[in-house]
Amino acid sequence: MLSAFLSAFRTPDLRKKLLFTVGIIAVYRLGATLPSPGVSYGNVQKCLDTIQGGSTGVLNLLDLFSGGALLQLSVFALGIMPYITASIILQLLTVVIPRLEQLRKEGQAGQAKITQYTRYLTLGLGVLQASAFVALARSGQLFNNQCDQFPIVPQGTGIPDWLTLTILVMTMTAGTGVVMWLGELITDRGVGNGMSVLIFTSIAARLPSEGWKIKTTKGWGMFLLVIALVLVVITAVTFIEQAQRRIPVQYAKRMIGRRMYGGTSTYIPLKVNQAGVIPVIFASSLLYLPQLALQFFDQNDPGKAQAWIQNHIVKASAPEHIAIYFLLIIFFTYFYVSITFNPTEVADNMKKYGGFVPGIRPGKPTAEYLDFILSRITLPGALYLGIVAILPNFFFIWLDNQQFQNFPFGGTAVLIMVGVGLETVKQIESQLMQRNYEGFLR
Repeated sequence: MLSAFLSAFRTPDLRKKLLFTVGIIAVYRLGATLPSPGVSYGNVQKCLDTIQGGSTGVLNLLDLFSGGALLQLSVFALGIMPYITASIILQLLTVVIPRLEQLRKEGQAGQAKITQYTRYLTLGLGVLQASAFVALARSGQLFNNQCDQFPIVPQGTGIPDWLTLTILVMTMTAGTGVVMWLGELITDRGVGNGMSVLIFTSIAARLPSEGWKIKTTKGWGMFLLVIALVLVVITAVTFIEQAQRRIPVQYAKRMIGRRMYGGTSTYIPLKVNQAGVIPVIFASSLLYLPQLALQFFDQNDPGKAQAWIQNHIVKASAPEHIAIYFLLIIFFTYFYVSITFNPTEVADNMKKYGGFVPGIRPGKPTAEYLDFILSRITLPGALYLGIVAILPNFFFIWLDNQQFQNFPFGGTAVLIMVGVGLETVKQIESQLMQRNYEGFLR
């Protein structure tokens, strides 16, 4: 593997792509540390030191995906999440709106249109999210009212409040546009999918601080045990992410002009985790809605219903929370696979080009066979996603529920990091194989 890395840097064009990607990542991390105008960076640091990175409620996952930039209200505070949300929305609307479905079938030109719509929607969501986060910061709920003595957005500075808030929202929205542009630059001129690489970078940036926090609070024994468990989880996730069911496909020979085409054998790779990490994000978003609703009620005098929701639905270590989270992931896994993989469309395309599954008649029988196989392998994939996603909830119980709410060594973070890492390595490997170099994975 080390020799493959050395070979990659010896290749001029590949070395240029790698260095360009590293440069964009450096710019991204720099923007994640730059405070936005109107934000008291000193008060932010005092607040973070006071609560020691404790619970921040509904913003845990978003802060992790932004690499800690959200709680600091930096220029890149929104990170890549508005773009991810916009992409998911348009992907779901493609099934509902015929116009988007038609654009998707038009190939590269149609995909360019959908990408443009995604950019516009990203900026719109950026304005909404930036306004919400600024409002939370001014009301003190960004830190669950634990830092009222350290105002994040000071008032009475001589500048009209509406002007300060407008500039702050515009800065964070512009930061979202820049992040989107940086991701597209990596995709076009660098290595890997740009958006995935940026979110990988954000999560990886939190690992050293969160890992060292475990060492300082629990000691070396617990720290080494957590590292060992992390390695086991990463190994299991890597194994499942690579697993696939290969459906053999045979193409009949066809005479076109004076040439014979077809007669080849291939396969349809159906991954065990066909849905990726999208079901986990959907389930997390739904589970955050009750906690978001609690922010609108009196926190000092909660009623019985509010207290029950807080202790049984919102609390990450509650059995009810874990069970609902697990079931939601299974539901969304089946839902997302059903809208992203159409067995009937795949069977029709195979029939059009003379392909068939050995032992299965083309057309409807092939579609039924693919649907049967897909439903069988989706169940272990859904269980795998659910088990990996709820691992941090048990870490909350084990390590201390209040001090490790941003625990980055399990669940969504591991799924994203392993998935992005594998895809990036495969892309580098494919370019190396074109030059007869050894690959990373054997």
